[in-house]
Amino acid sequence: MALGTIDWIVVAGYFLVIIGLAWWVIKQQEDTTEDYFLAGRHLGWLIVGTSIFASNIGSEHLVGLAGTGATDGVAMAHYELHAWCLLVLGWIMAPFYMRSQVYTMPEFLEKRFSPLARTVLSLISLIAYVLTKIAVGIFAGGIVFSVLLPEINFLGMNSFWIGSILVIVLTGAYTILGGLRAVAYTEALQTLILVFGSLLVLIYGLDAIGGWDRLYEIAGTEMFDLWKPIVPEGYEATWAPVHTDEQMAWYFNDRYPWPGMLFAAPIVGLWYWTTDQYIVQRALGAPNEMQARRGSIAAAALKLLPVFIFIIPGIITFALAKSGQVPAMQEALINSQGEVINENAQAAFPMLVMHVLPVGLRGIVVAGLLAALMSSLAGVFNASATLFTMDFYKRLVPSASERHLVWMGRVATTVMVIIGILWIPVIQGSRGLYDYLQGVQSYLAPPIFVVFFLGVFYKRLNKQGCLAALGVGFALGLFRLAVDTPVALGENFSYTQGSFLWIVSNTFFQYYSLGIFLICIAVMVSVSYATEPPSYEKISGLTYGTLTDEDRAESRASWNWIDVASSGLVLVLILAAYLYFQG
Repeated sequence: MALGTIDWIVVAGYFLVIIGLAWWVIKQQEDTTEDYFLAGRHLGWLIVGTSIFASNIGSEHLVGLAGTGATDGVAMAHYELHAWCLLVLGWIMAPFYMRSQVYTMPEFLEKRFSPLARTVLSLISLIAYVLTKIAVGIFAGGIVFSVLLPEINFLGMNSFWIGSILVIVLTGAYTILGGLRAVAYTEALQTLILVFGSLLVLIYGLDAIGGWDRLYEIAGTEMFDLWKPIVPEGYEATWAPVHTDEQMAWYFNDRYPWPGMLFAAPIVGLWYWTTDQYIVQRALGAPNEMQARRGSIAAAALKLLPVFIFIIPGIITFALAKSGQVPAMQEALINSQGEVINENAQAAFPMLVMHVLPVGLRGIVVAGLLAALMSSLAGVFNASATLFTMDFYKRLVPSASERHLVWMGRVATTVMVIIGILWIPVIQGSRGLYDYLQGVQSYLAPPIFVVFFLGVFYKRLNKQGCLAALGVGFALGLFRLAVDTPVALGENFSYTQGSFLWIVSNTFFQYYSLGIFLICIAVMVSVSYATEPPSYEKISGLTYGTLTDEDRAESRASWNWIDVASSGLVLVLILAAYLYFQG
């Protein structure tokens, strides 16, 4: 199954439109840091919302999330239904960010706590981008190209590596030249292409399997159950956070315990959607609090789509393979024991595209896949450049001109990409793309979540408590990554069962994340109360306890019944999804 001439014409047309739009935006750009990194703070709510969505819906979704749908059903929908976190950004956190007029999230920590807190968070964020977003984005690009063009070889490189590098070059071109403005406007267009193309895959996929009822019949109701734990035959159900070969924790579809999803997953969600530079930078590009809030609400509504345009197609792929309706899928995804081959499941979405869509429409969907890959990478490239330039370089070279700072941001992006490529072998050794991503984020998110949210809600907490929480939390997260990496890299490597490192490596990642979270809270509160309180005049307007009457009045004037009603509708839709997916 290959792309036809019409498909390639559609894909070529997509690139021409993207290049044309990017060029038009670049022509409007001024060589200032505010224009390059924050689009001159002129992004309207629709551009903010679609840009947030497109940045998020990238490689880990079209490759990882669809693959998880093929292996685990709707279990990972919990992460997508955390769209409510975007409402927290719009209603709670964005007003503080907009009021402070910062460029980056670490810069906000500097204003709330200290310059050292800014440096530590910038370092954590850049490391997190290398470990997750950049490397995973490049890896996913390779997966898509290896399915679409499996026979290509050039200079000893197969289609996987050619695709990875090609995605970097194409994305980097307009990102480096155009900054956030080019990224945001191209992402708005890419959102339309991605959603339309993915809906085509869903429609044709359901038609190929024989409809929704037939999908339920073949896949089994457990694939559509968010809550029902499945314990494999021969395993003992237990609540133990550490399991052996003879003992399986009570997981979602053998993997995800509901206590972890209920308590630990929201920590990652709130960190990602409300404090991560990668996402919040779009809201910072809005001209005022109203536009930032409405953009967040729009993104929350769009965020509900991945359950249907990625997870369900993944389940459809599994059903087509299991039923034998598409022999090529069955051969690729199902082993001799009738079980799903997890490594191959990562290609579920592009595989479905190639087998159920007619020539012509495949080109539209491939353009959508490329749009998702490019928008995700473009967002992290720009966020990485902003963090490095504004939080490190500008402070080291305060005399640097605006033009020089923009140039340095472009250099920083190139370096981050090279490091990301070097990290790809680790991801290849991991159990699954989405699992890898959630695991790494779960280790790095808790300390950041704690210092931001406690810092905003609790004025008594000071810089000493913030630094202690970041230091302890970051150390615990890196320790877990250091323990896990040899297992991911070495096919035959394992720790001695029962040893300390074995226990650490086999503790379920969400439970480990929850442990970091609780430790960080205890450290931040205890250290803050053991030292002097912060100057409340210095943090005026940066916490709820130090808001002035003028601050409150300005914030109240920025919303009306439309904002409240639309937020309520998003919450109703989330609740409806939870009620529907119960097997």
